[in-house]
Amino acid sequence: MQGVARNFFTLAVIYALCGMALGLFMSITQDHSQMPVHAHTMVAGWLMSSVFAFFYHLFPAAGESRLAQIHFWLTAVSGIGLLVGLFFLLGGNTAIEPVVGISSIGFYLGTFLFAFIALPAIYKPRVTRP
Repeated sequence: MQGVARNFFTLAVIYALCGMALGLFMSITQDHSQMPVHAHTMVAGWLMSSVFAFFYHLFPAAGESRLAQIHFWLTAVSGIGLLVGLFFLLGGNTAIEPVVGISSIGFYLGTFLFAFIALPAIYKPRVTRP
């Protein structure tokens, strides 16, 4: 695994470890108030980053583009901002709500960019060789 695929997979593993640690913490303390953060970490972080990683691994030409680099950084920065912001928002800090909103929009735009990169790659006619 190389380039953007490796970057996304590394990010996915970090999300998985953080999401599981938060899940264990909630279980141990019997305080499940951060359940939405745990769910977002596991789905938006671990799952989506894994999907992105394996897509770029299967379609390496798509991962070599400048758009793929932008996709990685937009997704990484906005995803971390979303999860950290959501953690503090659910902890009672309502002043951070704009960060959560902006990060959510950034994460959506990252996923939209992925669709722009991925859909043409999977529908591109392939030349078959005998």
